[in-house]
Amino acid sequence: MKIGEIAKASGVGIDTLRYYEKEGLLRPAGRSDSGYRHYDQQAVQQMQFILKAKALGFSLQEIRELLSLRIDREHQPCSSVKDLAQAKLKNIETKIAELQRMHKALQRVTDQCCGGPESAIHCSILDALEQ
Repeated sequence: MKIGEIAKASGVGIDTLRYYEKEGLLRPAGRSDSGYRHYDQQAVQQMQFILKAKALGFSLQEIRELLSLRIDREHQPCSSVKDLAQAKLKNIETKIAELQRMHKALQRVTDQCCGGPESAIHCSILDALEQ
């Protein structure tokens, strides 16, 4: 398949494929005499793997690790994959807790603001940010 065909089969743009190739996450099966990239069905599956991992919040480095585990899965323990997933889960939980703290703080200062048409000289939100 040419790059446009794999892009269509994967549901991504050509620039995205080139980016993942540049990052070492995807490799063409070869090139034609005229220099066009050629991909096989395995590349479509790998691209789908990358997109699913990205949707779960894995970074490019983490996806790189997952791909290396996937390629050599016969010689890799499942615990390595689970450790990566658990680390990502903990990271997400930390971000959620941080967002919840931010939400509460912003809700508190927003609730204290009158939000009226008068001058912002005594705006409680600006005052809270200055303290």
